[in-house]
Amino acid sequence: MTVRARRLVSACLLAGFSLSSLADEWLPPLSRQIAGGTFEYTIRPGDFLIAIGARFGVPPELLARQNAISYNATIHPGQRLRIDNPHIAPPLLDDGIVINIPQRMLFEFDAGKLVAAYPVGLGKPSWPTPQGEFEVVTRVHNKTWIVPRSIQEEMQREGRAVLTEVPPGPDNPLGARWLGLSMPGYGIHGTIAPSSVYHFRSHGCIRLHPDDITELFGHVGVGTSGLLAYQPVLLAVTADGRILLEVHRDIYNKGIDPKQTVHDMAESNGLSQALDWPRVDAVIAAQEGLAREVGRLERDGLKGTL
Repeated sequence: MTVRARRLVSACLLAGFSLSSLADEWLPPLSRQIAGGTFEYTIRPGDFLIAIGARFGVPPELLARQNAISYNATIHPGQRLRIDNPHIAPPLLDDGIVINIPQRMLFEFDAGKLVAAYPVGLGKPSWPTPQGEFEVVTRVHNKTWIVPRSIQEEMQREGRAVLTEVPPGPDNPLGARWLGLSMPGYGIHGTIAPSSVYHFRSHGCIRLHPDDITELFGHVGVGTSGLLAYQPVLLAVTADGRILLEVHRDIYNKGIDPKQTVHDMAESNGLSQALDWPRVDAVIAAQEGLAREVGRLERDGLKGTL
């Protein structure tokens, strides 16, 4: 895909247009790379399902079902949980950071290769995270939070103490590291509330678990390019021919029809006959937000996607 075509695809996705309204040539390419997988996690002191789900990008209700336990069950240190957290990496940039808002995931690419993936916390529907291209313009350790006027007004409305700034420390919601974006006022940062990651609770900024922002901060420099995209439906074909589908809620109510989106992407890539459509429908209905197998294709049947 040419740079111009990629930018047009990104522009359409960022504008929140339904893919069904686009000509086939502007549909996003099939994904090829998957982050996450299935593994065992040993519960640590202080863990609870919401925090574990936030750490690994799994809704806590689903995490409970995966382990045949009640959502309200008491969990204990030393207990083992099965974590199943596959996510499709959207191939919208060859180099840099892609944050897919409905997916609540940040993906880092280098020369088209996925090198890291992290769950993120994003803006609540009443205060959405903006969409568009950006660059990292600052890298700051222990940034003082200058409280925006709009958040001060919210504090006042809610009867809280109105703060104008918060110095570095245990009460600073930005955590210990800040990657400032070319979108004024917005950044990728840590958090003092790790369980808020993988939720839509911020005032628009992008929150990472403290360990994840430390890792990302270590290899992202000023000038790194990025894209805040809005793609609730992702389709992938793996090297062994498995077709995976991942569907998320249209959290900002863009009016995207997931079934039509899957239909258009399948038609465009010659996958319609290989899909198990009842399974597709089940994945769409569940909207679990994890990659699920919905078909299989022989390698020689792929249309140049691998």
